[in-house]
Amino acid sequence: MTAAPAPTAMKTPPSSARQPLGTRLRPHLACARMEFRAALTYRTAYLSSFVMMLLQIWLLTVVWKALYDGRAEVDGLGLTTMTAYATLTTLQYQLVSPWRSSPIDQRVREGKVAVDLLRPIGFPGQMLAGQLGWASAAVPVLLVALPFALLIGAGQAPASAAAGLAYPVALLGALLVNQLLGLLLGLVSFWTLEVSGALMAYRFVAQFFSGALVPLWFMPGPVRAAAEWLPFQATAYTPAAVYLGQVEGPAIVAALGVQLAWIAALSALAAYVWSRARRRVMSQGG
Repeated sequence: MTAAPAPTAMKTPPSSARQPLGTRLRPHLACARMEFRAALTYRTAYLSSFVMMLLQIWLLTVVWKALYDGRAEVDGLGLTTMTAYATLTTLQYQLVSPWRSSPIDQRVREGKVAVDLLRPIGFPGQMLAGQLGWASAAVPVLLVALPFALLIGAGQAPASAAAGLAYPVALLGALLVNQLLGLLLGLVSFWTLEVSGALMAYRFVAQFFSGALVPLWFMPGPVRAAAEWLPFQATAYTPAAVYLGQVEGPAIVAALGVQLAWIAALSALAAYVWSRARRRVMSQGG
């Protein structure tokens, strides 16, 4: 009597964790490309935003020259360093914080979220990839605007080799922190369809406490303490301070660590808010 053959194991489709990284990232890159192309269609809005950027650099330069009033230094900081800070923060803030924070509110109003939920990747991942694609559309225009910005304001080389190496890392951290904040702001539209008022208030608070207008070292004690406890300083002040040598040595690692901590905290918060928003969508959709 022969033994029955052993049953063959059923083949299961490979999970996303077993797929190559390139395969897993392909849908996200597609979302980023789509938003990149969409951003380039808003030429008038982009051009006006960059005109305003150059105007802001000029105004900040005029203001700081007037405040220095012919003095070489104020609190150990030279006028050239201050105008370079104003130029750098304005330029990088245009990349890190584009004029549209998130497409979520528009997609919720138009009912396109139902289509997004049918895609093979998670909704927050789609939106975050799209936001990064939208922000990257600023790069070519920034490269064109850079000579004019340096002519109006001021520029200088990194304070040291360590600053030059750490700056791109800090700029990437600033981009991720700001995009996660934009994602959270966009998710609010699942509870209220109109977020323009909240967006205006957010932009004012974020730009001030980020140090994009006034560096943290010139802020009064209580205001500076509040700015250091908020995530906004990681989006403008941190990369600029690293580049100009105002944060040096072990303090660079600490500043990058703060950015990383905010990225982790905001990611966890976004996941929680999305879990609540998803229940709301399902309860309304039946």
